[in-house]
Amino acid sequence: MDYGKSGNPKAGKGTPKHREHNQKGSQKNPFGATPAKDELIARMKAAAEARAEKAKDQD
Repeated sequence: MDYGKSGNPKAGKGTPKHREHNQKGSQKNPFGATPAKDELIARMKAAAEARAEKAKDQD
C-alpha cells in the first residue's frame, strides 16, 4: 500500500488561504487595466500637497 497517497490532499505551498478583495483579474482590478500615468501623477501631487498642508498646520 502507498501510504503517501492516503489521507487528505495537501494544500498548495505559497498559495493564499483566501481571495483578496483587489486581486488581479477580479472585477475591481481586471487584467491589463493600468491607470494612465498622468492620473497617477495627479494623485501623487494631490497627496503631497495634502501632506504639506497638514505639516504646515501642525507647526
